Amino acid sequence: MRVPSLTPAVACAALLAPAALPASLHGIAEEPVAWRQGEVRAADLLAEVRDCAQISRGRYRSDEGAPATVPVCATRDAVFWKADLDIDCDGRPGPRCNRRTDPLFSAATAFQQSDGRHLSAESLPYIVVPAVSRIWNHGVRGGSVAAVVYRDRVQYAVVGDIGPRGVIGEASYATARGLGISPDPRGGGAASGVTYIVFKDSQVKPIEDRAAAVATGRRLARLFVRGK
Repeated sequence: MRVPSLTPAVACAALLAPAALPASLHGIAEEPVAWRQGEVRAADLLAEVRDCAQISRGRYRSDEGAPATVPVCATRDAVFWKADLDIDCDGRPGPRCNRRTDPLFSAATAFQQSDGRHLSAESLPYIVVPAVSRIWNHGVRGGSVAAVVYRDRVQYAVVGDIGPRGVIGEASYATARGLGISPDPRGGGAASGVTYIVFKDSQVKPIEDRAAAVATGRRLARLFVRGK
C-alpha cells in the first residue's frame, strides 16, 4: 500500500545535508531498458548482498499496517534493503501519472531538477528512501545512484523522493517499467523480491540525467562485484 511522500520542505529537513540537485530533461527515452544496461548481471549483484550486516537500529514496514520486517544492511561500498516495490507516480504530471490515474498523486518530489521543476516519475527511474529517523539516520542524498534488482533485471536509478519514516520499498513508474513490473499506480508494483542497492558517496548531477545515472551505475556495479 502506497502512502503519500513527504512534502519538499519536510523532506529537506529530514535528510542529512541534502544536495542541491540540478539539470534539464534532455534526451530521455520514454521507456527504460534495464536488461540492456551493462554487463553486470542481476545474479552478480545479488551474490554481493546475500548476507545482511544490519545498520538500521530497527526494521521497516513494507506497507502501512504491515509488520516491521525489513532491515537496512551495508557493505563497505553500499547500503541495501530487500522489500516490495510500490509505485511512486509523484512529480510533474503526465499522461500516466496525474490526479486522474493516481488517487495519491502529488505534483511534488523531494528533489527537483536543475531548472527547478519537479522530477518526472514517468520518465526518470528513481527510488524513494524513508525520511531520517531513529530507525536509520542515513546520509543518503538526492541523486545518489542505486541499482534496483528484480528477477534477472537491473535498473539503475537515482534517489529522487522521500517517503514516510517507517515504510520502505517504493520506486518511480519508470523504475518499475524498466524492471518489467506493472507500473500502474492503482494496482501495480511487486509484492516482494526487489533489492535496492545504493552506492555510497555517489551522486548524479544533474539529477535528471538518466544517461549519467546508467553510466555511473554500470561503473560502480562493476567495482562492487569485483570488490575493487
